[in-house]
Amino acid sequence: MTASGLTVGAPPEAPRAVRFRLTWRVWLLVVLMFLLLLSFVRVVSDANDLTSSGAIGASLAAAVPIAMAGLGGLWSERAGVVNIGLEGMMILGTWFGAYAAFNWGPWQGVVFGAVGGVLGGLVHAIATVTFGVDHIVSGVAINILALGWTRYLTSLTFADYPGGGDTQSPPLPTIGTMSLPGLDDPLSDLEKKHWFFVSDLAGLLRGLTANVSQLIVVAALLIVLSYFVLWRTAFGLRLRSCGESPVAAESLGVNVYFYKYVAVLVSGGLAGVGGAFLAIVSGNLYREGQTGGRGFIGLAAMIFGNWRPAGMAAGAGIFGYTDALQLRSGDTSIHALLLLIALLLFAVAAWHFSRLNRRWATVAAILGGVTLGTYLVSDTVPGQFTSAAPHITTLLVLALAAQRLRMPKADGLPYRRGGG
Repeated sequence: MTASGLTVGAPPEAPRAVRFRLTWRVWLLVVLMFLLLLSFVRVVSDANDLTSSGAIGASLAAAVPIAMAGLGGLWSERAGVVNIGLEGMMILGTWFGAYAAFNWGPWQGVVFGAVGGVLGGLVHAIATVTFGVDHIVSGVAINILALGWTRYLTSLTFADYPGGGDTQSPPLPTIGTMSLPGLDDPLSDLEKKHWFFVSDLAGLLRGLTANVSQLIVVAALLIVLSYFVLWRTAFGLRLRSCGESPVAAESLGVNVYFYKYVAVLVSGGLAGVGGAFLAIVSGNLYREGQTGGRGFIGLAAMIFGNWRPAGMAAGAGIFGYTDALQLRSGDTSIHALLLLIALLLFAVAAWHFSRLNRRWATVAAILGGVTLGTYLVSDTVPGQFTSAAPHITTLLVLALAAQRLRMPKADGLPYRRGGG
């Protein structure tokens, strides 16, 4: 030992790795860089709809149901319960929301849509938490039951009304929109000039501030509220502990069953709100098959976001953006997106190469080269690719994000009080 208390000849301690944190400044920088890249692609491809206010507004509307399903999955899985039944809970939300909106009003429809999702969540909680049924089996069963139940209820309630039928409801009253005063006209003038970045930024801001459905604002507040509850309160800490180590949580006096039940019920309610949004805001009526797999895409958004609200919202925005573009502009904008995807893949390859992860760098570079080559040798993309673009984006994003994911340790594992 020396006078300083260090052992002579001992090897120096390895420096601790600095953990990269996604602060709001980092998110803002990412958004600005992405907008610059998108602006470059718009100028090169002359696809002005890529950053138009109409496309941004449509993307926002398309992202909300996915975000609500993803947020529901986040609540459930943070408590250790896998919720594959989000699609079925969304289906229940569409029907309950449509029925209440048709009879009593649109906001009553939102509330009843949440109630419909909660009923699906209750079934899932009873099966998985109380009786220990496999989470996947229970979720798949809820998806199947929701389809059959809503088909029966639709023929029972809507078939005799004008515009209704065995598979759809009559037109529904919609929810009002809101805009920030004084911004619409100046932003519209800037957007029409098609200047590099400036017009794209104006289109983005106008899409986010003009004629936005009030339910979109509510959905955004639910995401913020979920973050606050789960990460800034003692209740949220106890709930998340049930998804990490329920045995340890139980030893500290946490009622694990109670928190799992609450999480799954909230999960179903949020998915139900997403379903109500589809019926009342997006479609203005209930139609069978309206969810279109958005519950599963919501799960993908949650995984992409690493079980965090901000990342989940970003994932939902990406999937909603591709969905909106293929509905608005067809293969024109989707073809331009090939260039954007190629550039993003090259960026991913460079990032992996800088971290000495040569395998993933090579995979991303090859995919980027193939995508860029496809863009250069073609003027359009097949219609089948256009309709499948949101789902292809889902798979691509998950594949590239897989290296940084960490699910809750006890997610999907059976738990019995007193025995683990």
